[in-house]
Amino acid sequence: MRLFLQQKPNAGESPKFVQLILEQDLLGGWCLVKESGQTGGRSQLKREQFLQHELAISAFEKARDAQVKRGFQIMFVQGADAP
Repeated sequence: MRLFLQQKPNAGESPKFVQLILEQDLLGGWCLVKESGQTGGRSQLKREQFLQHELAISAFEKARDAQVKRGFQIMFVQGADAP
């Protein structure tokens, strides 16, 4: 599952983005990847490991909701029925 969020830029700045990716690893666990930064600039990458799918989905939804509260808008969704 992949979600790309973007924030409206201030005058003269590139837009900020957040990308959330939830993927299953080779051992049956789940990895939540959070990438954030400014378009065309540096970005920061964080990974969280989960053993259970339900916990991984919960963390994904919590991260999504936190970014939406900060003013980010959902631009792209892949692998999910609804944002």
